Amino acid sequence: MLRVDDLSVTVPGAVAAVRNVSLALHRGESLGLVGESGSGKTLTCRAVLGVLPPGVAVSAGRVTLAGTDLTALDRRGWDRVRGSRIAAVFQDPASYLNPSLTIGRQLAEQLRLKRGLPRRATRAAAVDLLAAMGLRRAEAVYRQYPHELSGGMLQRALIAIAVAGEPELLVADEATTALDPAVQAEVLDLLGRLRESRGLALLLVSHDLAVVAEVCDRVAVFYAGEIVEQGPTAEVIANPRHPYTEALLRVASLGDWSRRTLEVIPGHPPEPGAVMTGCRFAPRCPVATDACAEPVPLSTVGNRSVRCHRVAA
Repeated sequence: MLRVDDLSVTVPGAVAAVRNVSLALHRGESLGLVGESGSGKTLTCRAVLGVLPPGVAVSAGRVTLAGTDLTALDRRGWDRVRGSRIAAVFQDPASYLNPSLTIGRQLAEQLRLKRGLPRRATRAAAVDLLAAMGLRRAEAVYRQYPHELSGGMLQRALIAIAVAGEPELLVADEATTALDPAVQAEVLDLLGRLRESRGLALLLVSHDLAVVAEVCDRVAVFYAGEIVEQGPTAEVIANPRHPYTEALLRVASLGDWSRRTLEVIPGHPPEPGAVMTGCRFAPRCPVATDACAEPVPLSTVGNRSVRCHRVAA
């Protein structure tokens, strides 16, 4: 349903922040994007949504949604796509809601604009949708302002607005990061139920491998603007093939609650735009060899893709 083919994104100064990223997402499927801050996850999602910051642009590649070339859309074209075919939720829901309008008014507006519901029918539809998001006092929430709700309630309200237009794809960029663990689990469960009940495809950005392991069918690991490994989540976590994926899992230590020391990945990612002909992770890699100074293709092995000479060999 969603295809990203050889996408490259440049930031001011013609610096390539995302290079040759390719992804595919089927209806009802979930794909997680993981990696350190600045690795290109959010820029990739913003390119999919057509909301790149000023001065940032798609310099190569194409993004298609069920056959529609998103990279070729003008403003009117995006107005027809956003909210009705593709929607998004982000980390801080309060910053994406109008503080001077009630939750109900903002949700009702979306129902009128994207689903064409008559004004008289929007209140009942909005209350039903808020209830479907797990908000117990949906009638009261409909009349409340954003500042009257908790973080978890705000995120549920924002998800309700996002899915009001019955989109095919939902982009969730760190949507549960600021929530406490119990509320985070509830929101993740909600996203899972939306996938099942609506056939919704989910593109989820997270730095938390535990979240990706819980929610996503497949995972793409980003490093310094490139995908270094991609495949079924369970397989990637059980048997990582790229040294960076191994390092991420070692730092996360999924399920190991007895550990008392905090592990880190030594070194730092390269600066954006740094000229490197070989593996961009090599300066931090414990198993790097002279071969890593040569260009590294993304090799496909079965249902996995890995950017590493050890795999290519």
